[in-house]
Amino acid sequence: MAVDATTTGDRLPFHRLSAEGLAALARGDGDDAVVEELLGAERSRRLLLLRALDGGLPPHEDLPVPYAEAWALLARVQRHAPDAFEQVLMSPGTGMWVSLAVRRLRGQVYEDAPLWVIVGHLAALAAAAGARAGLDFSITVPVRRGLVPLPTLGCAVLPEREQPEKEHPEKKHPEKKLPEKEQWSTARVVGRGGRLRITAGHDEVEVAPGWDRRGPGWLPVRRVELGCGDHAKSLVLEELDPYRTFPRPSEPRPLSTAEAERWESLLAGAWEVLRRDEPESARGMRPGLMSVAPTPARERFRPHSSTAGDAFGAVTASRPDDLAQLAATLVHEFQHTKLGGLMHLGPLLAPTADDQPEELFYAPWRDDPRPLGGLLQGIYAFFGVTRFWRTHRHTADAAYAPLAHFEFALWRTQVWSTLKEVRGHQRLTPVGRLVLERLSERCASWMTDEVPAAELRLAEDVAQDHLARWRAHHLRPPAAAVEDAVQAWQRGEARPPAALAEETVLAPDTEVRFLDSAAVLARHRLSEPEGPWRHTAARYGADAGGVDGAEAADVLLACGDLAGARAAFAARLTGKGAPVAAWVGLGRALAGDPAHAAASRLLLGFPERARAVQDALETATGQGADPVTLATWLAHHPT
Repeated sequence: MAVDATTTGDRLPFHRLSAEGLAALARGDGDDAVVEELLGAERSRRLLLLRALDGGLPPHEDLPVPYAEAWALLARVQRHAPDAFEQVLMSPGTGMWVSLAVRRLRGQVYEDAPLWVIVGHLAALAAAAGARAGLDFSITVPVRRGLVPLPTLGCAVLPEREQPEKEHPEKKHPEKKLPEKEQWSTARVVGRGGRLRITAGHDEVEVAPGWDRRGPGWLPVRRVELGCGDHAKSLVLEELDPYRTFPRPSEPRPLSTAEAERWESLLAGAWEVLRRDEPESARGMRPGLMSVAPTPARERFRPHSSTAGDAFGAVTASRPDDLAQLAATLVHEFQHTKLGGLMHLGPLLAPTADDQPEELFYAPWRDDPRPLGGLLQGIYAFFGVTRFWRTHRHTADAAYAPLAHFEFALWRTQVWSTLKEVRGHQRLTPVGRLVLERLSERCASWMTDEVPAAELRLAEDVAQDHLARWRAHHLRPPAAAVEDAVQAWQRGEARPPAALAEETVLAPDTEVRFLDSAAVLARHRLSEPEGPWRHTAARYGADAGGVDGAEAADVLLACGDLAGARAAFAARLTGKGAPVAAWVGLGRALAGDPAHAAASRLLLGFPERARAVQDALETATGQGADPVTLATWLAHHPT
């Protein structure tokens, strides 16, 4: 296999992104022409990774799956049916697999399968390519826990077989037989006249030509056709490829008929929303978005999705609440895909010095502090989300419009604040600077867009809440200043020491979760002002109708009961085991009271001070201070 690029003299071939393509990606855009450029580079990258895998393998004859056999069949397919070869090569799972396989050879382990199974996946790809090409062939492939995946075609399911009896080291009698599949074994795949026969021992699965019909022991790849005519798009609803999930592979998860139909309906509807509200993104997705791997539904307003730079074109996503949410998710993940493709052509950041730790930043869409590279990915993805909601709020149904206005206002604020924080960072390469400058220019123009007052204020409150909660969990004032503050409080001094306002220390709280609970409650309020969430959101866990991370005081605050919320937060903070976020909730509850304006500003701007001093007081005396009184006292110096 060879990279199909043109050489000049003795120089190696390389890819260039056109000026138009770079300009579009720097703006956060990218239509089908730009995506085709990225796909061309991705193709070469995968061929080079295959060559690296081939060069780093142990002797082929030591592998249960003959690697040379797979390589020869792939080369044969490339010669006789290049389209079939390209379909398998450019499948997202192929990119994920070859990257992980090369990493495994270099000592990084991402799955529990033995090396020969991981490397032998090349034979499964070759069998799929051979079938697509209509060639006659016979090849040995790995069996994964009784499953034989043939990527882009489907998956054979072998009958369960009992494991042989094994002698327990401390017993004379054998253990009871367990009806479970063997972990790792091999099967023979034979292709003749378009028909496949998959044989493992006495088990055999026959697959009729076309491979798209479900049969005994055979699960075909499920394809979805979106739109029609010039706007049609084909998409794989990926259930079967073990390398459909990131960063680790997973066993197939076949959808029920009802699940599949629900997903097909959601994807069809979301595609029409994208064509209307994000036409350029939709054009880019036509060649660039190849598969969606469904995962189980999650708590309302907390969907989960992911992509991987090595799996260009693939998205994993939990079942969405509605069409707009799915459309926004696809935009978000496709932004990651485009930026990942750009980064494969050139870095956005210069590497850090070997003796310097990775700098960490606040990311408004995460619970944890993020390195700069991860922050740039988030900026680019949520820039796309902001752009989607900016348009969709004007096309959504009237009942949905308040939520859409809120989403636009929230993500506009979060992206803009983060861009301002890092746009001039010294580690940015010229391409990285160009991307952040162009994104900043566009986002700045959006900051003047009108948003209804109620939704705008709610978005501002939620953004402030998230940052304050993040500070309370991850930042610590100077330890000596906290100790001095405790002593000053005990002596009855009028104000805390000025050193308490000095630079904080980042101490990541690795256990914190659900810093977005205020945003989730706001979405409930906007979508169902008098809905059942008012009574169920404080229950533990989403299965009980609750909002994870929310307590009764948070719900009172979301409902606008400031007096009730203030009393509830104060009671929690006076007792033992109060949640850290209660300091922020108290600050928001006090915001409407002029008599406690200073305390509110302190708790929303620097909640880490109140937390640290209260914790130190409890340690020193066994009892904390009244939280409102303490916050008022802490506010008595310049911040």
